[in-house]
Amino acid sequence: MKRIGILSDTHSCWDDRFALHFSDCDEIWHAGDIGYIDVVERLKAVCPVVRAVKGNIDSGVVARQCAELLMFRVEDVNVLLTHIGGYPGRYSRGMPALLRENAIKLFVCGHSHILKVMYDRELDLLHINPGAAGHHGWQKQRTLVKLTIDGGDMRDLEVIELAGRVN
Repeated sequence: MKRIGILSDTHSCWDDRFALHFSDCDEIWHAGDIGYIDVVERLKAVCPVVRAVKGNIDSGVVARQCAELLMFRVEDVNVLLTHIGGYPGRYSRGMPALLRENAIKLFVCGHSHILKVMYDRELDLLHINPGAAGHHGWQKQRTLVKLTIDGGDMRDLEVIELAGRVN
């Protein structure tokens, strides 16, 4: 059984509540638009397993250290983590085939700054966009997500709302 913390679109923002809310996690996943690499380093101080992908604003060290897409397995769940991927009914070009071909059961992406948790019946997978954890963007509420993966079961999904963004 693994407890997973998920965030995206920090845009170089660090909030000490990331550490507070993710302190019980076995892994932390960052779905891109990290900003400064310090965000990833600070997440690693909270949890030794941090998986992070680069987003469309990431450059320099982040772009060199983080792939655009990661596919991996946690417990019995095949996961795809990327920044821009769309969502059920509006996936990015080529994404449905990639998800299907790799038997993905959990698809995590960011980019939109919109918190979205949806089940895709056609592809038989759970889609999670954790929304935006940083201050940059148009979102009114900053969010994080946590869930438990136990074998092939995904459960106990929790949405954590942080203070609204700073203008």
